[in-house]
Amino acid sequence: YRLRDAGFKAYLCGGCVRDLLLNRTPKDFDLVTDARPEQIRRLFSNCRIIGRRFRLCHILFGRNDYIEVATFRSLTDAPEVPHAGRHLKAAAARLPAGLIVRDNVFGTPEEDALRRDFTVNALFYDISTFAILDYVNGMADLESRILRCIGNPRRRYVEDPVRMIRAIRHAAVLNLT
Repeated sequence: YRLRDAGFKAYLCGGCVRDLLLNRTPKDFDLVTDARPEQIRRLFSNCRIIGRRFRLCHILFGRNDYIEVATFRSLTDAPEVPHAGRHLKAAAARLPAGLIVRDNVFGTPEEDALRRDFTVNALFYDISTFAILDYVNGMADLESRILRCIGNPRRRYVEDPVRMIRAIRHAAVLNLT
C-alpha cells in the first residue's frame, strides 16, 4: 500500500497469488512494481537492494523475514509467446534467444509476466482494484490444473535447466498435469 500511495503500481505476484487461488497458504509474498530499486529504498528505511544482473529489494521485517520487491522486467531476453500481443511478439522476435542486452532493464507488467517461468506463476494481484492480471492464460491453466511453461519449453529449459526440477516439484506438490 505504501508503494501505491506513493503513486506506483504494486502487485502481489507469482507463487503467492497462485497459492491463494488454490486455497493454499503461501510460503512468502513477493511484489512487483514500476518503482525503481532506489525509489523503493527511499520509501522503506528497512530496505536492502540485492543482486547485480537484476536488482531486487528486500523489505526486512522481524529477524529473518522479508518481502521481495522487483521492478517490472523488460523483454530483453524473454521468450516469444504465441498468445501474447502482436507488439510484444515483434519485440521479442528481434532479440536473439537468451541474449542479455544490458542489466537492470525495466519494463511493463505484461513484459514481466512473459519473463516468468510458468503461466500459473505469472499471475498478478492488483491491490487497488482487487483484480487478477493475467497476460499468459494462467487462470485457465490453473482451473484446468495444467502446468505450462511460458514460451518454447526446450528453449526455456536450455536457458535455465533448474526449471525442469521446478516443473516436477510444482506438478507434484500442486497436483498439476
